[in-house]
Amino acid sequence: MREKSVRTDLLLDFYGNLLTPKMRRTCESYYNDDLTLAEIAESEGISRQGVHDTVKRAEKQLEEYEEKLGLLKLFEMQQAKAKIALEHIKSGDTDKAAKELEELIEEM
Repeated sequence: MREKSVRTDLLLDFYGNLLTPKMRRTCESYYNDDLTLAEIAESEGISRQGVHDTVKRAEKQLEEYEEKLGLLKLFEMQQAKAKIALEHIKSGDTDKAAKELEELIEEM
């Protein structure tokens, strides 16, 4: 569950502004503010089930945005290359680090 939560949180960072204001607000309360469904339901004036349905619809929408745009996948690939470059720097292999960083910059 935690891994999905981290993924959804990242998807919210990338695509949250594309959601409806209600979906965005509900997901931010659930994922970022760590509020329970009951707490969100009380503040929004809807049922706990309504909050659950909103979160699930938003998650589906976020996954669809990622499927079409791929920003999270691109970010993760760039992050992996940066980590490899850092490891090369730590090991003293600056030539390999420079090559990784050049590739990373070209992809951006």
